[in-house]
Amino acid sequence: MFNLRFWGVRGSIACSSATHVRYGGHTSCIEVAVGGQRFVLDAGTGIRCLGKVLLEADVREIHLLLSHSHWDHISGFPFFRPAYDPKRRVHVKAGHLKNYGGVHNILAQQMHEPVFPVPLEAMKAIVEFEDFEAGDSFQLYPGVSIRTAPLNHPNGATGYRIEHAGKAACYVTDTEHVPGQPNQNILGLIEGADLVIYDSTYTEEEFPSRVGWGHSTWNEGMRLCRMAGAKQLVIFHHDPEHDDAFMDRIEEEARAAWAGSIVAREQMVLSLD
Repeated sequence: MFNLRFWGVRGSIACSSATHVRYGGHTSCIEVAVGGQRFVLDAGTGIRCLGKVLLEADVREIHLLLSHSHWDHISGFPFFRPAYDPKRRVHVKAGHLKNYGGVHNILAQQMHEPVFPVPLEAMKAIVEFEDFEAGDSFQLYPGVSIRTAPLNHPNGATGYRIEHAGKAACYVTDTEHVPGQPNQNILGLIEGADLVIYDSTYTEEEFPSRVGWGHSTWNEGMRLCRMAGAKQLVIFHHDPEHDDAFMDRIEEEARAAWAGSIVAREQMVLSLD
């Protein structure tokens, strides 16, 4: 079993409107079911709904891997119900926060009065906060290995490669490319991958006016996938200004350019079995 379910696919801020239905309005959160285990990539607003499902399934041990700690990737964390249940065990990992006092410190600040009324200490299920260096590799579970790489994003971010039973899925958000200079960290991370989830916040037309904001385009994601021999690109981290009609056009253009392109939608499940 190697499945990925998308619980949040937006970047920047959650958006709820009649024009953001087909692709979804929650921010970044992906559930990975692999090797008989389940873990989570990022804690955007989508993690609230995921938490309810994990409780219903009575999942007792959960690993949360953060790409980074900007609000759109951690704003759902205080509403992740399994973390408050002392019968569970939650492990939180991040690869970019050693210079900021560590992941425990950052999440505690988010939940400190007067910003939030419930302190981090109320999350009795959390048994571990681990800070590693982007670029490290580790075994998450027996038979499930993780490789990481630093990404080009303000305050830092971490890309992940998940490997199991000869299959590989990569999570590469948030990152900004330099036109004409393929990112070698990303190329090494996604080489030969079966699936690459890539920060595609902007169009090629929008990108020049947003240089320095820390995001990329689906066109660059496609170029990197082709260079690295990756099999499939998942267009992810949609700009909240891109409504359903806009995303329909992106999907049409991307599929015409490369059949291996998919636009992420909430509740979409992709299987690498």
